[in-house]
Formats: sequence, C-alpha cells, structure tokens
Amino acid sequence: MDLVQAVRSELQVFADPVRAGFVAGYFQAKPGQYAEGDQFWGVSNPQVRQVVRRWRTLPADQLLLLLHDPIHECRLTALLIIVEQFAKASAGGQRELYDMYLSNIEYINNWDLVDASARDIVGRYLYDKDRSRLLDMARQPHLWTQRIAIVATHYYIRKGEYQDTLAVSRVLLAHTHHLIHKAIGWMLREVGKRDLDVLEEFLHEHIREVPRTSLRYAIERLPPSRRQYYLSL
Repeated sequence: MDLVQAVRSELQVFADPVRAGFVAGYFQAKPGQYAEGDQFWGVSNPQVRQVVRRWRTLPADQLLLLLHDPIHECRLTALLIIVEQFAKASAGGQRELYDMYLSNIEYINNWDLVDASARDIVGRYLYDKDRSRLLDMARQPHLWTQRIAIVATHYYIRKGEYQDTLAVSRVLLAHTHHLIHKAIGWMLREVGKRDLDVLEEFLHEHIREVPRTSLRYAIERLPPSRRQYYLSL
C-alpha cells in the first residue's frame, strides 16, 4: 500500500455519510455554489488532526498527491501536515513548502482550507521578506488567492503589526463576495482586540466603503453603544 493510500484509508475509517451530506451543504458544494463538486467523507477536524499527527513526516511528493485528492478532508490533511513541517523546516525547506503551497492554490479551494494554512505558511514565510506579495495576491481575480492574502496577515497581527492587514483590506473593500467580506471583518476584529484605536481610525476613514458584513464582524467586541454608532453611519 503506498503512503497516500494509507493516509486515505486512515481518514476513511472516520467516514460518516450523514455528516458528509451536511458539510457538503455547509461548505457550499452543491451545484451552482462556490465549491461546486467538492467531495466529503464527513471526517471531523479533530479526527483529521489525529491522522495528521501520525503522518507529519509524509514526503513532499506524497504530500502533493494528497493535496490534489478530490476528497476535501484529504486536502485538509495535506495542508495541516505542510503547516507542521513548515514550522520545523530550514529556510530552504520553508521556501520549498511555500512555493508548493502557492503553486497549488487551485486545490486550496474552500475557506476552511485557507484559514487552516495561510497564516502559518504564507504569513510566516513573508514575515521578514517583501510583504507586497500579499497586495499582488489581493489584486488577483481569484477568490481563494484573495482570501489567502488577507488571512495571511493574521500572523503579523499576532506580532502587533497591523499595516499589512489594513493595506490588504483597502485593496479588497470593493470585493463583492461574502467570503472576502467575512475575512476582512475577522482580521479587523483581531486588530481591534489588540489596538482599538487602530481599528476605529480605519473604520472612520473607510466607513462608507466597508461592506456591512465586514463591519459587523469588525465591531463584534466593541461596547454596544459603539457598535450602534458604527451601524448607524
């Protein structure tokens, strides 16, 4: 049995057809939806992580095959293994994993896959490099590339650095997709948790441009009176 098939077999032990039907709807995989055609086994995230712990040293060529798998949970497993390997890799190894990641964005094709990986691969890799790559990604007409760009900035927020989040958000404010609106709002909320003045300055500057979904996410942790103030503008 090859290594990828062994990983698939371990995941398939947890398969739950009832849950698979539910998550296919939750992740918008029905005809006409943004993840149309994606396939699920109904494996929960804790169960996926059990498998990840056993296969964290999976070789790169096998990781790539797993990342190309039609089953959503297989792709998630591959991405979580890449995150673990990236954290322990040399500078050269990190570059290889980063390049692999960006060369295979077409397989990182739902919000949970992006959110599980963008911060700790793209954000972390670019931390001491030219972060303008994130602005380039935000300008590409590709939903998942754009979401990676904004979610990657979470790495810098946790370091107390907010300018990249604000810059990428400005590029994406005119976006029409709710998954980008939610990601912008999430990152702005994270900024506000650490520096409320930075969040409020951004909101005052861009209140007419910020999508309502983004605004609601961004102000979730504000006092009720401040939330009402922003919602009334």
